[in-house]
Amino acid sequence: MITQTVVSSSAAGALRALGLCLLVFAVVSGMALPASAGQFIAHNTPSYIAGAKNLGPEDPAKVIEVSIWLKPHNRAVLDSLARELYDRNSPSYRHWLKTSDITTRFAPTADEAKTVQEFFASHNLKVVNVGPNNFFVRARGTVGDVESTFHVQLNDYQVRDEVLRANDRDPYIDSDAAASVLSVAGLDSGHYTHPLIQRPTTFKTGKNLPAEKATAGSAFFSSNCFTGVTTQKYSTGGTFPKATYRGNAYFTNDENPGCAYTPPELYTAYNLHGLYAEGFKGAGQTIAIVDWCGSLTITSDANVFSAKFGLPTLNSSNFTIIQTPTQSQCAAPDPEINIDVEWAHAIAPGANIDLVVPPSASFEDVDQGVFYAVNYDLGNTLSGSFGSVESETPETFLATENLISEIAAVSGISTNFATGDYGDYSGFGVSPTVTAPADSPYATGVGAVSLALKSNDTISWQSGWGTDLTILDDEGLIFDPPFAEGFYAGSGGGASNCASQIYNSSTGEITCLAGYPKPSYQSGLSGTTRMLPDVSWLGDPYTGVVIFLTEPGETGSWYAYGGTSVATPMFSGLWAVANEEAGTSGPLGQAAPYLYSMPSSTITDIVPFGSTNNVTATIQESSTQTATYNADQVMGLSGGTFYSGIWNYPFVEDLVVAVSFGTDTSLRTAVGWDDVTGVGTPNGQAFADWFAPAPTVKK
Repeated sequence: MITQTVVSSSAAGALRALGLCLLVFAVVSGMALPASAGQFIAHNTPSYIAGAKNLGPEDPAKVIEVSIWLKPHNRAVLDSLARELYDRNSPSYRHWLKTSDITTRFAPTADEAKTVQEFFASHNLKVVNVGPNNFFVRARGTVGDVESTFHVQLNDYQVRDEVLRANDRDPYIDSDAAASVLSVAGLDSGHYTHPLIQRPTTFKTGKNLPAEKATAGSAFFSSNCFTGVTTQKYSTGGTFPKATYRGNAYFTNDENPGCAYTPPELYTAYNLHGLYAEGFKGAGQTIAIVDWCGSLTITSDANVFSAKFGLPTLNSSNFTIIQTPTQSQCAAPDPEINIDVEWAHAIAPGANIDLVVPPSASFEDVDQGVFYAVNYDLGNTLSGSFGSVESETPETFLATENLISEIAAVSGISTNFATGDYGDYSGFGVSPTVTAPADSPYATGVGAVSLALKSNDTISWQSGWGTDLTILDDEGLIFDPPFAEGFYAGSGGGASNCASQIYNSSTGEITCLAGYPKPSYQSGLSGTTRMLPDVSWLGDPYTGVVIFLTEPGETGSWYAYGGTSVATPMFSGLWAVANEEAGTSGPLGQAAPYLYSMPSSTITDIVPFGSTNNVTATIQESSTQTATYNADQVMGLSGGTFYSGIWNYPFVEDLVVAVSFGTDTSLRTAVGWDDVTGVGTPNGQAFADWFAPAPTVKK
């Protein structure tokens, strides 16, 4: 049969123009493209090269590793199946695929992988690994050989506060292998970051302070984060100006290191005691946690944490460390690993944990680590407290992440990813966007909230996490007006807007065209694209959690941490327990599709929360002149609903800071789903119980 493709005159003209542009680009750049069959791998260039300073070529003798990810077969069928598996009315509902099913129906073939291997070998690059089911091929060689292989120049660029390597143009593959290529990883040194955060110890005034921590012999962190209303007066050497600050008190006890919550306190707050009393603690489940580099002390640290709070010991029977795709050489103390392991274990104490450790934070290494966990079905729940800015991540990388989460979703695995700690990213001078890979429609994005407890550990209030800071007094230096430092941190969220991109070869700029399409489970939300987050949990470092961490040369200390890095392993722990309770009807698969149809008793909607006692300031500037500042003016905000309090920094006399809760860049909490907290926070027992199989009725 002969297939004929008909192209309209306008389309033909566009194609001719595109061909001319590619030819001009090749001539202008000095790139000699071979005459043999081949093609560009479009949208494979990091956007940061456009605005970054080019520091010059990378050392051509430096040895690096690069990977080619291959396209799946029958993608339309895979996409359709991913919808049917979560459709209660479909005969395919929750009939998850086995790895063998994916291999035979969707995976690249051995011949396709062999073609890529031959392509690498023909360009003096040594193949070091063929990924599971032929989805990627990884090779090693010098920068010079890599540049020649892909017809690119690798330069170093100054990107904000770090130097990153990147290709200056999209790679070109002069081989039949090109038709099968999804993305090329490793040309650049772009990487994921952990969205973990502490209360600040450095301020814009230049003040640098010691971190809050508790050792074995010191007072411990307190759960009494808000202590009523306070009035505080300060002066400069007894003369003018004189300041009076009045408002909610945020932790004013100088004898303790600060405010942070422990597992038993959160068990009460989020109704987990009853769930555990039913016997559900995650037994028979495994949580796969992906954290790069690794930690030499994580097992002993986690067991100090476990001993203090009555949790099971982690040992070889319930805790496994897997280093992939190569052995890590950068193991060191890492608060992120402690957060993830300790708090996943705290919420699901009966579950096993597989800690998957890629050798670096690079997209290349971490994506392969996540795929390893998915392909080998390490657990029904995968927890990833990491991300990158969607608009600064090449489209092909986003496509790779999306494919991995889709394979997980059809395999009955929920990939739970943090949505980030910097709101809509506008504080970095970036146009509002979201975090990847949480942005994938096949992943579950986890945001964060602020939490205040009553004396009996039940919830006093919750707000969307978003924090602004204002310096009121700095050891006798009174700021008039109060020194508004502005936005500090907050839950990431908003609309996916850069999953589809266009690259301008002449300027190096990437223009965002569109986000991921809205998944069916978000049909009730406005707009046409994927929205984040789906769900949230505790993450504000001002109402954070405790972890135990051993730093070099120390015996170990307790620290307070927050971020969506806290919310994500907590939610992953609860999802493991929900899978246990689902029993023979499980595994449940991706969490997000369930969240939007669960009853209100299972999830607490987070709505705007404010206070009539927000911080105000009265500053007597002279014997005859006084200035007053209302709550908005103190925080440098222009209205909106928020809660603010006066924070006396522990261990430092007369450092007075006003902290607001619920002020998150352009993002706002609202009744129902919102772009700070998603559908809200889980009500532990009711949430997991909702997945219990219906009781059998005897006839």
